[in-house]
Amino acid sequence: MTATEASPLAHRDETAAPPPASATGVGSPAATVAEATPRSSLPWTIAGLVIVVALAGIVRLLTEWLPGATEGTGFGKVAKSIEYPVYAIALGFLGNAVLSLTGVRDRMTAAFRTEFFIKIGLVLLGATINFAVVVRAAGPAVLQAIALITVVFLFTWWFAGLLGIDDRLRALLASSLSICGVSAAVAAAGAVQAKKEQLAFTATLVIVFAVPSIFLLPWLANLMGLPDAVTGAWIGGNIDTTAAVTAAGAVAGEQPLQIASIVKVTQNALLGVVAVLLTLYFAVKAAPAGASAGTEPAAGQPAAPPRFGDRASLAMLWQRFPKFVLGFIVASIIATVLAESVAADVLEPRLDAAKELQTWALTLAFVSIGLEFNVSSAKDAGWKPVLVFFVATLVNLVVGLGLALLLFRSFTF
Repeated sequence: MTATEASPLAHRDETAAPPPASATGVGSPAATVAEATPRSSLPWTIAGLVIVVALAGIVRLLTEWLPGATEGTGFGKVAKSIEYPVYAIALGFLGNAVLSLTGVRDRMTAAFRTEFFIKIGLVLLGATINFAVVVRAAGPAVLQAIALITVVFLFTWWFAGLLGIDDRLRALLASSLSICGVSAAVAAAGAVQAKKEQLAFTATLVIVFAVPSIFLLPWLANLMGLPDAVTGAWIGGNIDTTAAVTAAGAVAGEQPLQIASIVKVTQNALLGVVAVLLTLYFAVKAAPAGASAGTEPAAGQPAAPPRFGDRASLAMLWQRFPKFVLGFIVASIIATVLAESVAADVLEPRLDAAKELQTWALTLAFVSIGLEFNVSSAKDAGWKPVLVFFVATLVNLVVGLGLALLLFRSFTF
């Protein structure tokens, strides 16, 4: 997913909190975030929030009113088939254009909280999914996540190296493509001590490729006649940001959205492992010859690399773990237990309220996707990383489709 996938957006990482500078040395994501974020005052932030909520209100109005208003006309059938993420993203881009032309968009960016709204929406989505579905999908989702992350990461790393791209940028590109977009890039930036320009560069590419996928993958899945579970697994495993995955899943339908969300949060949960492995790799690469873990470095020499499983690496693993995944699981468990112990006439109105709040949260997130996009950053992307992203995305699509068909073809809700 995130959406927070343009260069000034990296400060709203979808899963990982950047480590302090002391943990990563130079070029920490925390410093990157602070420098990439436009300064905005509280009044401008409030104004931005008003715009986000107003656009979300218009989206809900269009979704509920337009199909009935155009019934019997040539546009009527089209209006019935348009899901709310389409209106939300379109209005977000329209609002982005207007605010950019008036020169005030950068002052409002603190209000465009795509990943914050996505986290709320996904936790609430957990309350609408029977935990039995989560349990049944967890096994295939873990297998798919491990296989897809491994294949896409290694291919991207190899292909970027073939083009002579710097190792740190290679790590950012491979992490963002194989796991979860900007949040993975931010985590990787801390692990490999990447430059802020490399993080901004990667974040820009993520959103440029993620937004078209929101509409392309559901269309292709429908064209190929894929089952709902396969469609959801393909979407969840292939689109880089959680926000874009959720949008594409919503376009595809309720059941594809459930599987897409489960697959994506499974991938997100592996982010911490990848961050630790990258830290170890770059630490070993930079370590002086003959250094061993736990020994004091000589004066002026870098510290010896940590070992996987020691206290430092386990602390980093927990730090990188996306906590909203736990909220998603807990909400699903609570809803499932209540469904067995509370009368339907009492529970259903409350679940409906949670569903309504979830729709509002996701609508706010999808509006923010369009509002957050930074056109000027997209213009700065060089051709080599763009080529890497394009080719690796094609590999991701093909491998992801094969894994989705293999692991979810027989899945039943």
